[in-house]
Amino acid sequence: MPNIENLRKQAKLFLRWHREGYFPVAAQISRFLARYQNLSDKEVLHAAFKLSDAQELIARKHGFETWPALMKGMETMTASAPSRARTPTIMAAEPQLFVSDMERACRFYVEKLGFKTGFFYGNPPFHAQVYRDGGRLNLRKVGGPVFDAAFRTKERDALSATLTLDDAKPLFLEFQQAKVPFHQTLKTEPWGARTFIVQDPDGNLICFAGDVS
Repeated sequence: MPNIENLRKQAKLFLRWHREGYFPVAAQISRFLARYQNLSDKEVLHAAFKLSDAQELIARKHGFETWPALMKGMETMTASAPSRARTPTIMAAEPQLFVSDMERACRFYVEKLGFKTGFFYGNPPFHAQVYRDGGRLNLRKVGGPVFDAAFRTKERDALSATLTLDDAKPLFLEFQQAKVPFHQTLKTEPWGARTFIVQDPDGNLICFAGDVS
C-alpha cells in the first residue's frame, strides 16, 4: 500500500510530466479526469493542469473521488491494516516496433492505417509514437533491416503486436479499401475471435483482433 508521502510525490511527478509534454501521461489524464476526455493527447498537454488536477488524478486512480477523500482513506487504511500490500495495476501496454526508416514507417501508419502521430524524439527522430483510439505503438529506429529472410522463413507468423477492438471486420474493410498489405486477411479463429494481420514496411506483423459480431 503506498504511503501518503509517495502519493504526493506521484502527483508532483504527473504535474512535471505534463509540463514537459510527455505524451504517455496524456492518456492517463484523459482516462481518469472527465473534463479532459474529449481532448486529443496534444490538447491535453496544452490544457491547463495544476497540482490539484494531478492530485485528483492520483485519487481517482486509487478509487477515490477527491484528493482529501484519498488522504482520509489512506489514514484509515494505514491505521487498520499497516502491513497490507496493494496489488499493482497495469494501466496500458505500448508495444515497441523496430523500424529502419522512421519517416517511411510513420507515413505508413498515418496514411495507410489511420493512426495519428503522438510525438517524435531526437534530431533526426529515432523514437516516435503513433496512436489510434486506445491503441499506441512506439517506433524505434534501428541501423539495419529489422528482420532477415532466414528469420521470416523460419518464423513466418511471428507477431510484433496485437491490437484488440470490438469488431475487426469494419476496420479490415477500411484497410482493404486503402490497399494495405495484409499478411493474413480476415478470418475467424478456432477460439472464436475474428482477426487479420497487417505487415508494415519493415516486416512487423500487427494483428487486429475482435469479437465475432
